[in-house]
Amino acid sequence: MTDQQRADALSVVGGWVPTPNLDRLAGEGTRFTNCITTSPVCVPARLSLATGLYPHQTGVWKNQPSQSSPEQPTWMQRVRAAGYRTSLFGKTHLHPHQGDLREREGLMNAYGLDDVDEIGGPRASARVLSHMTATWQAAGVWEAYRADYEERFRDKPHMVRPSPLGLEHYADAYVGQRALQYLEDYDRAEPWCCWVSFGGPHEPWDAPEPYASLCDPATMPPPRAAPPGSEHRPRGDLDRMIENAPVLSREDIATMRANYAGNVALIDEQIGQIFAAIERRGEWDETLVVLVSDHGEMNGDAGLMYKSNFLDGAVRVPLLVKRPGAVGAAVCAAPVEWIDIGPTLVEAAGGEIDYPQFGRSLHPLLNNPQNEHRAEAISEHAGEIMLLDREWKAALNARGEIYLLFDVQSDPNEAENLAGRAGYGALEGDLRRRLLERLVSTQLQGAGYRFDLHGR
Repeated sequence: MTDQQRADALSVVGGWVPTPNLDRLAGEGTRFTNCITTSPVCVPARLSLATGLYPHQTGVWKNQPSQSSPEQPTWMQRVRAAGYRTSLFGKTHLHPHQGDLREREGLMNAYGLDDVDEIGGPRASARVLSHMTATWQAAGVWEAYRADYEERFRDKPHMVRPSPLGLEHYADAYVGQRALQYLEDYDRAEPWCCWVSFGGPHEPWDAPEPYASLCDPATMPPPRAAPPGSEHRPRGDLDRMIENAPVLSREDIATMRANYAGNVALIDEQIGQIFAAIERRGEWDETLVVLVSDHGEMNGDAGLMYKSNFLDGAVRVPLLVKRPGAVGAAVCAAPVEWIDIGPTLVEAAGGEIDYPQFGRSLHPLLNNPQNEHRAEAISEHAGEIMLLDREWKAALNARGEIYLLFDVQSDPNEAENLAGRAGYGALEGDLRRRLLERLVSTQLQGAGYRFDLHGR
């Protein structure tokens, strides 16, 4: 799992990011072209992945201090109950990133993870203790990392320059190498389920050398413009973001994208090393492999950085799945949601999900990519909700009005917002009804989400 990787940040898709190992995964498995994150922001998305619940059920709509109760059911618990030894290397963000993450290993065990080496995200790692930051402290590089972050976000948040950590201590290299060592040394009787959760290519744009210079800014794809629309349409959170967007030049965007592509390439290399270790163990043909990201990165699209909106750059994520023994590439265009990953892993482990949740196993699509899976995929953020089906993409603002409407067949690049245009009123009414029906149909009946605000 990566953090903030756009769906087109794979060479097999966009052609601008060198990802030979992930391309191999796509060549041996199924690539899902319409995977939508449950929320285009870290905390609610990751909470939804673990629990199979939506933000309108958990009450977590943005990056806020939140923590599941140890009694909250998760897919990780069900994989473990099926007989697997579960492990986590990297970021989860299933509890507040503060203090010493090593003190929360008991909580992670309760969530269903046996062996844990958890890190904070790139920003949190400037202040949060973990096994990783302890190594930085011992190597005398943590203070330089902190100083670099302070300068970036004080003066120029879109600053592009290599991390002072260098490749040896860079977070994504740490996560990859810890997972690699774990798999090379694994000698238990139980089969393993290893969750490798990279903190990149999340901003800042600080890929270390040689990856900082790997991609040429001149070869980066140009950003998409903000989609024009009717002056009389309703407004939503995306409009607020665009009104307050930073001033980014074409050069700024190209340089950001090149560094971002270098970070993805770094992660791809780490993943390739993990694949090689599985092959040395003689287990590649017996292993289910999933690649996904929690949300995307605008990287200059619509003049924006980061995520937190329903445009493709933020809400559409890569999803690759290789089944044991499967050979040959397949492409699936059915709308899927990233909470479908948990049930997919549980089914592969021979387990059972016996608690209220709304993810659906992807195995029927792995058997036949032409199968229908969901009528639509939804995503939620800041009190708003989005729907994507094979024909349309629509978003309701917090007042229940459609303020984004795209014809995904004739306008795949989201160049024209049709919301509020003459002739689309009946369609908007139908899409609004479907969104509201989806909200009603997913209300939990009697079994609530166990949630502790601020970790209480």
